[in-house]
Amino acid sequence: MILRLDSEIELRQLEQSDSVDIFQTINSQRRYLGKWLPFVEFTKELKDTKNFVNSVVNAPESRFEFVFTIRKQNVFIGLIGFKSTDKINKKTEIGYWLSEKYQKQGIVTKTVEKLCDFAFQKQSINRIQIKCAVKNDSSKGVPKRLGFKFEGIERDGELLTGNIFTDVEVYSKLKRDK
Repeated sequence: MILRLDSEIELRQLEQSDSVDIFQTINSQRRYLGKWLPFVEFTKELKDTKNFVNSVVNAPESRFEFVFTIRKQNVFIGLIGFKSTDKINKKTEIGYWLSEKYQKQGIVTKTVEKLCDFAFQKQSINRIQIKCAVKNDSSKGVPKRLGFKFEGIERDGELLTGNIFTDVEVYSKLKRDK
């Protein structure tokens, strides 16, 4: 599945063949990505990324999550997708990361907006949440720009590289908030 944002940017459903691009991006930007993304520390070899992609692509239907590569002019630049989806209560969380070179261009804001539309219109989701480390100003700007409501702070909500806990801000958007 492909979700087009404009003539340059698209979200392409994750495939096993994306493993090399994902790993190479993580491996070449460990310091930058690892500041806020705990999985970077555990992504040591290509097989680690292949295992992750395999777990998404081949997940049983009951645990399947839509995860997409973010591509600009067909070049891999990041990932975005749902996590911790609760189908009974019609809620999910969106997680995302973007290669350093493509920051500050509005790409993540556009991709989150597209994924919200997909969730509300095609997946019958009622509530979407986004969690961001309290000091990750770039990431926190995304839900703020898209009209998500700040709900509060989850204390020690994420374990970062170096075994350091960080508080996370929780934002949500409901289908009726559109």
